[in-house]
Amino acid sequence: MEKILEILQEDSRATIKEISIMLGETEEEVKNKIKELEEQNIILKYTTVINEEEWKENEVTAFIELDVTIERGKGYDAIAERIYRFKEVKSLYLLSGKYDLLLVVEGESLETIAYFVAEKLATLDYVNATDSHFLMKKYKENGVAMVPRNKKDTRIKVSP
Repeated sequence: MEKILEILQEDSRATIKEISIMLGETEEEVKNKIKELEEQNIILKYTTVINEEEWKENEVTAFIELDVTIERGKGYDAIAERIYRFKEVKSLYLLSGKYDLLLVVEGESLETIAYFVAEKLATLDYVNATDSHFLMKKYKENGVAMVPRNKKDTRIKVSP
């Protein structure tokens, strides 16, 4: 099943037929294994990596670090559940180090993200401090280099 996951992670559009040929298994075996992975919540969603600089010209992405105080008996999960419900929050991670949580936030402008941080996040009782970092440029995402349309990736492959 690990090989199936690697193939789908590399190309979520790979067909059951293509995967079965790569693995030397029947299409029925591959189909059943994928169904099992979906039922076990190992495969949660099939997605596409999009070069947003080419598609969304005005979208702004920010990484917001949060220092929070957890409530007795609730832990980080309760806080995370409250925060990930905001539509602006695209990803949310628990961290080690100075800050407890890392949010990936998207908005129409710097101002909309600043408003979100000042009026929605910072006003939550358990938020002690925030630190915002605005994304300037993506070079690579999910293993895919963000190469401009007319420019080929000419780097030498290093991995085996």
